[in-house]
Amino acid sequence: MESTLVSLTPAPLSNILPPWAVVLRDGTRVEPSGIAGPRDSHFVANPFLFPSAREYAYSLIPTPMPASSMDEVVRLATDRGFVYPGSEIYGGLANSWDYGPYGSLLKENIRSTWMRMFVRERTDMTLLDSAILMNPQVWVASGHATGFADPLMDCKACKSRARADKLVEALLATGETETPKNWAGDKTPSEDLIAFIRAKNIKCPECGASDWTDIRRFNLMFKTFQGVTEDAKNEIFLRPETAQGMFVDFAHVARTSRRKLPFGIAQVGKSFRNEITPGNFTYRTREFEQMEMEYFVKPGTDEVWFEHWLTESKRLAVEGLGLAAERVQWKPIPTGELPHYSRAAGDLEYRFPFGWWEIETLANRTDYDLSAHMKLSGRDLSYFDPTDNTKYVPYVIEPAFGLSRLTLAVMCEAYDRVATDDGERTIMRFKPSIAPVTAAVLPVVKKLSAEAMEVYRLLAREFNVEYDEAGAIGKRYYRFDEIGTPWCVTIDSEHYDRGEVTVRHRDSGEQETVKIAELIEWIRSGLTA
Repeated sequence: MESTLVSLTPAPLSNILPPWAVVLRDGTRVEPSGIAGPRDSHFVANPFLFPSAREYAYSLIPTPMPASSMDEVVRLATDRGFVYPGSEIYGGLANSWDYGPYGSLLKENIRSTWMRMFVRERTDMTLLDSAILMNPQVWVASGHATGFADPLMDCKACKSRARADKLVEALLATGETETPKNWAGDKTPSEDLIAFIRAKNIKCPECGASDWTDIRRFNLMFKTFQGVTEDAKNEIFLRPETAQGMFVDFAHVARTSRRKLPFGIAQVGKSFRNEITPGNFTYRTREFEQMEMEYFVKPGTDEVWFEHWLTESKRLAVEGLGLAAERVQWKPIPTGELPHYSRAAGDLEYRFPFGWWEIETLANRTDYDLSAHMKLSGRDLSYFDPTDNTKYVPYVIEPAFGLSRLTLAVMCEAYDRVATDDGERTIMRFKPSIAPVTAAVLPVVKKLSAEAMEVYRLLAREFNVEYDEAGAIGKRYYRFDEIGTPWCVTIDSEHYDRGEVTVRHRDSGEQETVKIAELIEWIRSGLTA
């Protein structure tokens, strides 16, 4: 296939699918089930023609779902109330999405699973909810004020904009062994990037010219102002990550929670990044939620704890959320490409229909953050260890999941199409414990609504339950299959008079009789199976 690859052309639904498609010599159009990504050494297409393609997918290997399946997931998500385009009645806002009734419940259940496995079930974890707006000095200490920026260039011929580091990565992926001086990805000094690009005559992916402006650094933080005047002294930022709140509150948490090292601080919250290349439905957006934790350890024990949290991260993805183990992989970052604050790092990736993309970043941040805040603030953030009467700045292990990305991964994992006597239909096979609606209560006929509402009120005290009495029972079953409801509880007079209901299983379509008095425990056992 690589030998027949000619070019990449813009594809439809660019906000939903990677905006490139492979065109073969015979004219066959192959939608982007996978194009080589940043760490794929087998990318052989001409990077001078389309380096931007590398931002959207990873490899030419078959994907676990049909190439059109992402479009189908998006359609179902919007039709069934998982995700809506933001501000749609006003024409929308690019890469802005609202989570509907079922998407909100799905996110909440994923968040609760993370909270249970990473916080509640452990004795070494505590919770924090820090402010979105922080003193600007926080971002000076963390390096975001000066280093959190993309290196952008404009083509003088066609006025298109490109990231300099992505152009270089595309060339390196072809087997080019020479790298720019001081190469460090997007952290490479601008003068070294532009010198390399001009020396290698790297061309514009849009028009083929090689006439670039100098590099400008575009800071990804959203700027706003606090107070009534918009001047420099009132300038603040929407946080680009939740991590810094946990660092600046470290001493407070250690004192008030009476935690001894090792212990962690966990937080779920919104972050904001003015991304240049958002896309792939809800995968990359400018407003997103993170489930992040900072685990503070004694220096010298950090490698052991890094491996521990890697194991726990995989367990959450597979056991907790039901992602297939073969569609989850660990991708370590080579030592030479690590961020300046990391001793070790990598991405836990999921195989989306558009390729392998990260759902979590795990990093050993050493003592970089606490030391930086100590230096700038003048406050002592070191830890006195009563076990050996030593004082030191803790090292930090950081497992950081993207809640929005995990939600998309779970929807892609659950999506299934099956053939029935009534034609092909969709089933969302969520793991029962994270399904938006745990059970639906359905009277066979409307005259049984009073009896059905008794069952509904019984279950609603314990679970997310929905009631529906409109339409044929078969169509109601199919609707709840499409939103991933594990069990439909059907009320008919014959069984109800005996104190029973009929429960239909989503995945098999099989039905069984359950006593109403035992129904809550029956569902609980199904959630923990």
